[in-house]
Parts: sequence; structure tokens; C-alpha cells
Amino acid sequence: MTIQTLQVGPIMTNCYLLCDENAKVCALIDPGDDAARVEKLVEQSGCALRYILLTHGHFDHISAVRPLLERYPDVPVYIHRNDTAADRGGDLLFTPVGEKNQRYYQEGDTLPLGGLTIRVLETPGHSEGSVCLLVEGQHVLFAGDTLFRCSCGRCDFPGGDYRKMLESLARLASLEGDYRVLPGHDRETTMDYERRVNPYMRQGTAR
Repeated sequence: MTIQTLQVGPIMTNCYLLCDENAKVCALIDPGDDAARVEKLVEQSGCALRYILLTHGHFDHISAVRPLLERYPDVPVYIHRNDTAADRGGDLLFTPVGEKNQRYYQEGDTLPLGGLTIRVLETPGHSEGSVCLLVEGQHVLFAGDTLFRCSCGRCDFPGGDYRKMLESLARLASLEGDYRVLPGHDRETTMDYERRVNPYMRQGTAR
């Protein structure tokens, strides 16, 4: 397993490429902008793109989806249904792509990627449909805008809910063992570190 990171767009969103280098397949997580750079990352990996996976529907995590589908027209795009709107998208909701590509995932769903398994955790708070993506057996968590290093995603956008954010952070804290945490912005961290020092996670676990 390899993970590569690009910071894309005006607010430096982390776009991740998760590869099973043995099976030569990969998944893009949160291609938020700069489609040409993202495409180059995929091509340089030597892996076939199997999925585009979105942790939530905000513009800075989804803006390269449609340009990438022009290059990869058969790739499914996954998002939680609560972060979509059929008749409006704008900055805060994802307007679904065509039926050929659009897929929805929810709590407990799993996606195979070669020898890897990606499991979906519903973690509302930043948005109604926020999810984290856990790579089973690898202790890797793609946290979107739920958990940041020493912080968490803001909850003052439409669909945000601070109480739900604290519940989601408590849920992540309860995962067994340590995890490499790959957030939607800023640098990566670990779950053990966040359990110790993150004031929002500590508030969530104290409830």
C-alpha cells in the first residue's frame, strides 16, 4: 500500500491517492481542484483508477470530479447521500454526476481495492454527510474535515452541528489502537496524539 498527497485548490485541500501497488489499482480521495495535476499523479502511479471517493460535498473537496470524469469516464464516484442535492450544489452540496458514475455509500459499507478494504464511517458534524474512510488492517484513516491535527472541522456551515461533531470525534477516539490520520487540510497526525492533546476530541470523550 502506498499513499500520495497533493495539496490542491485555493485553500490547500489534501487530495490523496491510495494505491495497492501489487494489484496496480488505486482510489482518489477528495480531488478538490487542479484536475490536471491530479490526473498526472494517477498516471505516474502506474495504477488503474478504480474509485473517486468523497469525504463530503464541499466545493474544496469535489471541484475536480467532473473534469476527471472526462479522462476516466467509467470510474464510479462515491459520496454520502446527505451531502448531495439533485437540483442545487453550489459550495456546500455536491450535485450528483450521471447515473453511470454516481454511487452512494453509508455506515459500514466496504469497498475492495486490490488486497485492501476501505470501510465507511459516518461522522457528521462538519456536514450532514461527512464520512471518514478507514483502510482495514492498515491502521490508516482518511478523516476529511472531521478530525484535524489538534482541531476539528468547523460546524457553522449549513448542515454543520457541533454536538454531532463531538459525538463523531468520540467515536473516532474509541477506535481500537493507533491510526495514521490523514485529514482534509494541514498535516497528518495520529490518533494517539489526538486522544492526548486535541481539545475537541477530549471534550467529546468526556461527554
